[in-house]
Amino acid sequence: MLKPSCRLLRAFTCRAPRPPTSFPYVVRRSLIVGAAETRPQEHNDDILRDVFDSHKVWRDFRDAHQSAEHSQPKGLFENHYLTKPEGFIEFSKTTAEQCQRLVAKVIGASTVEERCLVPKLLDRLSDSLCRVLDMADFVRATHPDPGFQEAATEAYSMLYEFMNVLNTTPDLKIRLEDALDDPSVSAKWTEEEKMVARILLKDFSKSAIDASDEKRQAFVDLSTRVNQLGSKFIRDMRPETSTISLNNRQLKGVDPLVLQHASKRHLTGISIPTSGPVAFTALRSMKDESARKDLYLAMKTSPKAQLQTLSDFLQTRAMVANLAGYSSYAEMHLMDKLAKTPVAVNSFLDALSRDNKGHVRQELDEMLAMKKAEVDNPDSSIQIEAWDTGYYQAKLGDKYRSRSRRPDFLSAYFSLGTVMQGLSRLFTTLYGVRFVPTAPAPGEAWTPDVRRLDVMDETEGRIAVLYCDLFARPGKSPNPAHFTLRCSRLIDASEIDDAAALHPTLDPLQAANDGMSVSHNPRTNTTYQLPTIALICDFQPPSATEPTLLSFRDVRTLFHEMGHAIHSILGRTAHQVVSGTRCATDFAELPSVLMEHFAADPAVLALFARHWQTGAPLPYGMVAERLALDRRGQGTETEHQILLALLDQAYHSSLPLTMQGGFDSTKVLQDVYERRGSVREPRETSWQGFFGHLVEYGGTYYSYLFDRAIAGKVWESVFDGGRDGGAVSRSNGERLKNEVLKWGGSRDPWRCLSALLKDEQLRDGGELAMAKVGRWGVKD
Repeated sequence: MLKPSCRLLRAFTCRAPRPPTSFPYVVRRSLIVGAAETRPQEHNDDILRDVFDSHKVWRDFRDAHQSAEHSQPKGLFENHYLTKPEGFIEFSKTTAEQCQRLVAKVIGASTVEERCLVPKLLDRLSDSLCRVLDMADFVRATHPDPGFQEAATEAYSMLYEFMNVLNTTPDLKIRLEDALDDPSVSAKWTEEEKMVARILLKDFSKSAIDASDEKRQAFVDLSTRVNQLGSKFIRDMRPETSTISLNNRQLKGVDPLVLQHASKRHLTGISIPTSGPVAFTALRSMKDESARKDLYLAMKTSPKAQLQTLSDFLQTRAMVANLAGYSSYAEMHLMDKLAKTPVAVNSFLDALSRDNKGHVRQELDEMLAMKKAEVDNPDSSIQIEAWDTGYYQAKLGDKYRSRSRRPDFLSAYFSLGTVMQGLSRLFTTLYGVRFVPTAPAPGEAWTPDVRRLDVMDETEGRIAVLYCDLFARPGKSPNPAHFTLRCSRLIDASEIDDAAALHPTLDPLQAANDGMSVSHNPRTNTTYQLPTIALICDFQPPSATEPTLLSFRDVRTLFHEMGHAIHSILGRTAHQVVSGTRCATDFAELPSVLMEHFAADPAVLALFARHWQTGAPLPYGMVAERLALDRRGQGTETEHQILLALLDQAYHSSLPLTMQGGFDSTKVLQDVYERRGSVREPRETSWQGFFGHLVEYGGTYYSYLFDRAIAGKVWESVFDGGRDGGAVSRSNGERLKNEVLKWGGSRDPWRCLSALLKDEQLRDGGELAMAKVGRWGVKD
């Protein structure tokens, strides 16, 4: 999952180990990466595999390099403020002061030369805020130390409120608007600067910037309230009842080992949880239909207080949109997306639904035939119910699964280190970049298990820093995610001069970048701050005798998250507002979804998939079988996602403020399912209280389906569906990089797609283009 990053004027809406490999090189790090690191060189990537497959190898590697380099302690991510929790507060206050100086420069710009700098100054303002907000958001969610969590939360709150004030500062918009409208100024801007200016003006328009002082203050207050309600909604997601009691007869079909570790026996039966993997497994395996129904209803019913929080959240969001001059939150939020309007979103969803309908009907007919075969006296009234779909999908999977396949067969070919090695080899093949393990300085990582990778380009040297926090630990979120901690951005000489004047005792470049690494190209005499990324997963750690072995689903998850990372790495723009994944929300999932296709390609798997003990290559027939199994049920799953997207659109329409008789989120859910669903949703359910994506992806939940449709088309049109080595072709990779990845958000995404797919009908976007993407369907 991509964790949305801030940008100025946008709220946050990311076994026996092999014998230790000798270390053939020492990765030396300095603040600036110069010419010596820009030459391609032969490299041994065995160490990349081994540092992920063995904690001991990693510790030895880290300690050897730290000793060789006499590493001095540093703050988190090398940030010199973050050596201790209190540093977050100092970081926040210093940033606020820096922002005030930048605001004064923008507002005071009067000459043509000064006004020409307005987009760059606003981008610096955005970068300053995001340096704190993005790191604080990550640390409060991930750092194991409560002290760091609390300090990060406090710093986040301080600057979030300050950002909302900037959102509603009219003079900033006026200066930007005047500069953009003056040809003597805007004619001197690069195309990227013009895009930055247009993006920021749209963001201003979402902030009640032209309203009265009273309304602007109301906007700030309500925006803060939305953030608070969203956090509360996420925090309180749980079923109304935490357990359900079922007797042994009702639980027939459920693996006793599943129940053994998460259930409680009593006189009348067994209590099992209504959330988590035990409940999910039971629902897919219980033979008793009435028991399935009872469990489904318990799993899908939210507490009334949670539903009230959701209503308050959606209504407050709608009020924010009204204050900004929009009829609904969806209308406001979609204006800078590929869709542009709610009508266009529905055009896409309608077309996709029509393409998918036949697949759904075929799957439901197959399930219904199985259900009737289980009933003694079947009649025409029998139908597939909501509590049946998972059960019969599982039975169909069992029916078609090869008897010779052991559940863990594939995982033996996918040690975590092998997969990381494979990702590096794939990126080298496609884009000329590779991963190099690097020892973090003391204090740089938030836990000893974090692996640092430097991303090396074959011609430009080090271009990014990637922190991999991939192992489970108590209290850590189980959800995989990509976090952008800092974006790429060109650093000009004036910034370094300003930093030198403010911090005379520090190295000027360190002062300008809070101590974090940059890259310098001596040929062009340009300096960039390095994209800094954190990748989070929840895999079981390696043992003393066995590496972490990934299921095929885990492999696809890792490829997905690395798709976000490569977008951040290659999207090296001069302005951070448009760097990497800071593009339209409904475009940001394309690189990550596309990477899932690579994870299943035989030529890609041949780059790395080997048995962890024997070294034997992966028999691709087993992968093909797994893919065929995964595709069973794709139609009903796609419909489920379409329904969620439609529900998201309804919740972010004008309904929260205009629904006759008062807003009722459960009634809205029922209406959507009655109109568009192929399987009836019981009226007793209220699972919208668990729909956490409403907070981060409000009005844009369709994006994942949209990007799945585009990714399928790109896979076929650009990478030839993997045929004849298309997935490992440098020319195909360069095509994707040059038409999509390198631009970040600095080019209109419809233009990117039109050029990539060589389809002029897509160039201007609109409802017809959205519908065309829907007709492509979802081809996983």
